[in-house]
Parts: sequence; structure tokens; C-alpha cells
Amino acid sequence: MPFSCHCDTPRCSGPRMKSCLLDSFPVLSWLPRYSIRENCLGDLISGISVGIMQLPQGMAYALLASVPPVIGLYSSFYPVLIYFIFGTSKHISVGTYAVMSVMVGGVTDRLAPDSNFMVWDNETNSTKVDDVARDEERIKVAAAVTFLSGLFQILLGLVQFGFVVTYLSEPLVRGYTTGAAIHVIVSQLKYTFGITPQRHSGPLSLIYLCYLIPQTNIGTLVVSIVAIVGLILAKELNTYLSKKLPVPIPVELLVIIATLVSWQVNLEEKYGVEVVGIIPSGLKPPVVPDTSLFGQVVGDAFALAVVGYGIAISLGRIFALKYGYKVDSNQELIALGLSNSIGGFFQCFAISCSMSRTMVQESTGGKTQVAGALSAVVILFIVLWIGALFEELPKAVLAAIIYVNLHGMMKQFMDVPALWRSNKIDMVIWLATFLFTLVLNPDLGLAAAIAFSMLTVIFRTQLPKYSLLGQVQDTDIYRPLEDYSRVNPVPGILIFRSSATLYFANAEMYQDALGEKFGVDITKILSAKKKLEAKKKRNEMKNAKKAKNAAKKNAIDMLSETKVFILSPADREKTFNFDMLFEEQNAIHVILPPFQTEEPEREEHCDLAVIEMHMDPHPSYPRAIILDLSPVNFLDTVGVKTLRNNYPSNPFPSVFPVYLPTVFHFPGLLYFAFSASLSLYAPLCLSFSIAAVVDNLQTGGFFNDKVTKSCLFSTIHDAVLYCHAKLFPGEVHPSVNL
Repeated sequence: MPFSCHCDTPRCSGPRMKSCLLDSFPVLSWLPRYSIRENCLGDLISGISVGIMQLPQGMAYALLASVPPVIGLYSSFYPVLIYFIFGTSKHISVGTYAVMSVMVGGVTDRLAPDSNFMVWDNETNSTKVDDVARDEERIKVAAAVTFLSGLFQILLGLVQFGFVVTYLSEPLVRGYTTGAAIHVIVSQLKYTFGITPQRHSGPLSLIYLCYLIPQTNIGTLVVSIVAIVGLILAKELNTYLSKKLPVPIPVELLVIIATLVSWQVNLEEKYGVEVVGIIPSGLKPPVVPDTSLFGQVVGDAFALAVVGYGIAISLGRIFALKYGYKVDSNQELIALGLSNSIGGFFQCFAISCSMSRTMVQESTGGKTQVAGALSAVVILFIVLWIGALFEELPKAVLAAIIYVNLHGMMKQFMDVPALWRSNKIDMVIWLATFLFTLVLNPDLGLAAAIAFSMLTVIFRTQLPKYSLLGQVQDTDIYRPLEDYSRVNPVPGILIFRSSATLYFANAEMYQDALGEKFGVDITKILSAKKKLEAKKKRNEMKNAKKAKNAAKKNAIDMLSETKVFILSPADREKTFNFDMLFEEQNAIHVILPPFQTEEPEREEHCDLAVIEMHMDPHPSYPRAIILDLSPVNFLDTVGVKTLRNNYPSNPFPSVFPVYLPTVFHFPGLLYFAFSASLSLYAPLCLSFSIAAVVDNLQTGGFFNDKVTKSCLFSTIHDAVLYCHAKLFPGEVHPSVNL
């Protein structure tokens, strides 16, 4: 585990200490082996290209985070250097990301709204926003939530919690990023139209913005349209010439052209076009984040930690698989956590991995983390020396850059028809996640989406498919009868399978489905069984108190071991001898409503019922049932109890029988015809998870001196052969030699 060294002796050995150091600082393992001849040129071109992209994206995404544009440049520098030291992915471009920025912007707008910084302007005799004080407070909020999200990521990495990303399925992530993209677009409309709305967040603010359209600044709108069209044409040209150009045209250089035009035409003063404003040169000293804000941003920080990690590790694994190396998920958590937490000291906002920059870094020849470090050097050069040249850059151009960069996310709407054809449950998850993210804030939307995704898993296990299996002729293969035409049922044996594990959420349905396939209502039988047992216990207590004679006591003791007394229809008219009831060792005692009679000798036993029985079972009912538990990977106490309730103890030590009654209803009487023995099948030696099922049965009290592990079989075919041998002694099953 990173940042820890576990040794068998009090002092760590040299090799163990070296291994711990290399795990904690991956740069020490790959940088000494860096091949300048093979990697230097590609990393140099890639680093410069990505650095140029970082310039407009950093400033644009700072607007999403509701902080000054220069903070976006800081966020494109410090975290990238930290990831260079601690990260394990060679190709992803760490830095500002639209979804993360809009999540941070939601926090800063909530805790530092414009309404808290209204001051009186004596020149205009009206109130206005104190931009300086507001921006300072928003920087504090962004730094606090970023620092806390970094701490969450570090803690999750130290406890090996990298698997948390498995709960973010691809449909969920794509639906979430699409919903977040809508938030991003809506948040940038004010820069596109040049309007100044009051604080309204979420997609519903679009309705409010519609009322402000008459106040649109025409100059700003023209700049936005020209910038969007220019960016789209440049990207299409890149696509068209991608096979002919060694390096893509840096579309982001449009900001230089836009800045020059804005400076020459003086767009701000003549046409009221809002520009970036002052960009201070140099780096600022570190500042400890405001801990008083932690309590207000803890939920947002955790959401940022999970989303940022999920996006980064997803892209990292894609490129690791493509180029044949491994990405350590827990080390990635720590690397991102250190990038965010250290960045919080330098007034950065939360970062992750950008798809567009990553694709450029990979396509321009980037092969190692050196490309990311070089992009940070480009940003450092801009911040130190030429940042002030971009002060006249219109914010509308930055908004246009955001729109064009989101076109990939907008294409994700095509997932819906594709998922409809392939997996409708995944389509529902995609749509639900999109709607949750759209209606709620991105952080609450993510939590709701994860909960909904988990519920779909629960529902699918709660409503599994129940099947009867048959045998493929002359093979030991068993498949569902309803799905295959060349599968035949095994004579006298019913093979039952559930497609999901057996636990509390579906135990009752499992029992009902088994009864439905077999043709009886097991729930009613179990209910009757409990009533019989309760009445039997009351009778035993009553007879024990009477204790009239030793013969009756012996009879009662024998009754406690009896199940059902079988009386054939031919005996119905004969005089009923209750002494025979207690002498019959193999009788089964069933207590039904009291048997009424006028004969004095029966009054002593008026709490017993006479049951008429058909001794031969109906030929259409199976004489044995095999339960295929191969899909079951665990059993809780309810699942074990369900199996145990259905299967009483065995009067035959060599067989595990389950007496399943066939129920017939006739006026005034209830007939029970019992089948032969029933075997339980559960794979025992296939995998560890199956062994865990046997342990669940053991600890749940399923086995006893009569129901032993001898009822378990490694294959369905073994169980079929065993049941066939018990049901048809002397006969050889046709597939016995398979």
C-alpha cells in the first residue's frame, strides 16, 4: 500500500524500503529509464500542444467555477506537476475539467452569491456588486472545497478504496456527464448574450434567462457567433486533414486572434463586450484553506472526489489497455488527492482529466508523463511573462470554446437508441442519471443516480427468471426447457433453477415459484405446518397434564415423533381404533379441524382428525426434485431458512428426502399424496463463492444428523444419477457412462 511499509521484522530491509519508496513515488521508477531518443520529441510536441490548449480552457473553466480566469491558469499548473510525480497513467492530461468546474461553481455561487456583496454606487445612485470582495470570497470557497476533496481522495487511496469506481457504470457516467454538460451550457449563456442575471442555478434558470434576452448586448452576441463558427470550422478542418498533418492545428490559438481584435477595436469601451480583465503576473504564495468552510462543503467535496477520480481512472484504464501497461487505481486516488489538496493551498479549484486534451496529448505523440510536465511549463511561462497580454480577451470567446469542447458530450445522446437495442435497463439508468443531474445539482444528481443504479441491481435479483431444466439427449448437459426445443425433461425428476442468488428480497418468490413449477402452494403448506405444530404442542401439554396412565404417556411420546397418520378410503366406514394410531411407527400426524363424533370412545381424542389418503402419487408429479444452486453466490439467514422450511428431516439416512404433498380439494376432506425422496443439488467444488454457499448453509443450521452434506453434488448430472438410482433400483440411467 502506498505510503506504508509492512515488514516481518522491526526494521525494514533495504529492498522492502526501496519497493515502498517506488510505489509511493512512481516517478522514481520510470524517469531513470526514460528514453530520450524514443520519447523526447513526441513528448515535447505533445506538451506544447496541450499547454496551448490549457491556456484558453483554464481561463474558460475558471468562469464555470465562478472564480477569476487566472485561477484557472494556476489550476493548470500546480496539480499537473504534482500528478507528474505521483501519477501512474502515461497518457491522460490532468487539469481543469468542465464537469468539475461547474460543480465547484455551484458551491461558490451558493456560499458567495452576488447578493452578499452589493454596495451603493454614488455615481449612478444605485447598488452594484463589489467584484473584488466577491471574487476573494469565492476563491476561498473554491480552495476549501478543493482541499477537502483532495483529503477524501487521499484517505480513500490509503484504505485501498479504489474499487469505488466500480459503482460508476459506463451508462451512469455518460448520462451524468451529459446532464452536467447542460448545466455548463446554461451557465455560459450569460457570457454569450452579454446579460447579467441574478443568481439562478440549474437548467431551470434557462427560463429566467429567456426573460433577459431583450437585454442582449449585440456586440457580445456577434463575437460569440463568430467565435463559435470559427472554432467549428477549424475543428472540421483538423478532422479533414488529420491524416495529412503530423500535428493538429492548435484551434485554441484563436484566443490570440480574438485578443488582438478586441485590443485593436476596443470592444469593451465601444460595444460593452465583457473581457477577462486584469491577469496578475507571477505566482502567489500558498495560503492555508479556510477550515471554517469545511462543514458547509463536505458533501460537495466528497462528490468532487468521486467524480474526479471516476473520470480520470476510466480514461487511464482505456489508454493503459491500449498501450499495454497497468494503472494502479489506489495510487491514482492518492495522486489526484495530492494534486487537489496541495492545489488548495495555491488557490486552485478541483481538477480531473480532460478527454479533449488527453486525445490531443496521445495523438501528437505523447508517450509519458513528461508531456504533462511540459504543458505545465508552458502555463508557467504564460503566467510569469505573457499573461497580461490576454486581459482584453472577450469572455464570450471563452464561452464559445466551452460550447465547442462539449460537442463530444452532446453526441452521447446517441447512446439512448443504442442502449434501447442492446440493454433497456442500462438505457433506463442513462436516462435516470441524466434527469437526476439535470433537475438536481450535479452532486445530488450523482448520489441519486448511484442509488438508482443499485436499486436496478436489487430489482433484477429480486425478480429473477425461474426455469425447469431438461437434459440434452445423450449428454450430461442441462438447459431450460422453455428456451431450447431439443431438451427433454428427466422422467420422474424435476430440476429447478433460479437465475439469481437466494436472499431475503427474493426468498418468498423463490418458494412460490418452486411451488408453481411443482404444482402446489408451498406457502399454504408451510402455514398449515406451523399451525399443526402449534396445535400438536398444545395437545402434548394438555395430555401431559392429564397423565392418566402410562399407556397414554407412551402413546403421546410416540406421537411426538409421528408425521401423518394414513387412513385409506376403504377404512373410512370401519370402527376407528385410536390405539392403532399410536402403534403405527411410520405414521405421519397431521392435525386438522377437530373430528366430531358421538361415539364415547372417540371423545377422548376429539382433538385429532381423520385424514383420507391416496397412497399412490399422481403420475404427472415428479418423484424427486433437484435444486440447481449454481447461480447462487451467497445465502443469508432468510435464504437458508427458506430451504430448511421446505425440507423436513429425513427418515431414511442414506437419502435426503423432501416430502412434497400433492394437494387435492374435495368437499369436507383434504387428501395428501406424498412423493418419493427429493435431492438437493449445489455445486461444491467449482469456485470459492460456491464453497461460501456451503459455509452459509453450515452456519445457518441447515445440516443436521439426518440432512448431511451428502446431499450436495458437484454437477446436476451427478444428482440426476443419484436420484435415478434411488427411484428406480436396478435400472441403469441411459447416460450413466457420460
